[in-house]
Amino acid sequence: MQRMKVLRASQGLTISTSSKVEIFDAQRIHGGKHMRLDGKVAIVTGGGSGIGQVIAERLASDGASVVIDYIGSPDGAEATAQVIEKQHGKGEIFQADITKVEDIKKLMDEAWNHFGSADILVNNAGIEMRADFWDTTEDQFDKVMAVNLRGPFFLTQEFVRRLLGAKKPGRIINISSVHEDMAFPGFSTYCCSKGAMRMLMRDLAVELGPLGITCNNVAPGAIITPINKALLEDKPKLSALLKNIPLNRLGEPEDVASLVSFLASDEASYVNGSTFVVDGGLMRNYHEQ
Repeated sequence: MQRMKVLRASQGLTISTSSKVEIFDAQRIHGGKHMRLDGKVAIVTGGGSGIGQVIAERLASDGASVVIDYIGSPDGAEATAQVIEKQHGKGEIFQADITKVEDIKKLMDEAWNHFGSADILVNNAGIEMRADFWDTTEDQFDKVMAVNLRGPFFLTQEFVRRLLGAKKPGRIINISSVHEDMAFPGFSTYCCSKGAMRMLMRDLAVELGPLGITCNNVAPGAIITPINKALLEDKPKLSALLKNIPLNRLGEPEDVASLVSFLASDEASYVNGSTFVVDGGLMRNYHEQ
């Protein structure tokens, strides 16, 4: 019977079920900072603003080379790349519309051609369109589904194909929402897209797990981002929302990015098929106003 050894040292907690103890090397540092994603390559969609921007910056600060996907104005993506450069990281911006399969293939080509491969895919890009259910148009439905579901589906498919060709493991992290599980009147298309993303994640976790590819969702609650500009400016609505959040504050993009960094790392190698809620306790205490 093999002996379990547990060490508590300056390196951190080590648990081994073999006679050879594998020590977590917290001393593998660059400039005095542990680099949990050193040598990894990440693709982040919607990396030019909001949560995606901060995720890209965080992954780079943790050692990853990052492909920053954007659509529309390149200014935000350039700003992301500049932050990464200042922290001595590697970032490459690329314009790709994830609702177009030809752009998806070009985005993957960029990652493989520029960095040699990719290890991490963060499906972050998303939109929402407010409309009462009875007034929702076909065009509104199609636009939300194209960005929030169709795009991530086929982007993930192309990512997995590349991993299989290279015989590599990988990490798929979807930025979902508390509304993959919680009602959001006036945003039925958004809820549909995020609910479908939850089921897609669960299915892929089972289908891809044997291939060494994990899939998880991160579900933010109320986060301070440009998409929530109207809420932030509506003091009565904001006050009512804060009463539903036990921590009594809105989340910051950094709250999401830190969890994404963990899920992208080897520390999360046994984490698969779950949604991680980042909402300050909102879902456990929500009352419709």
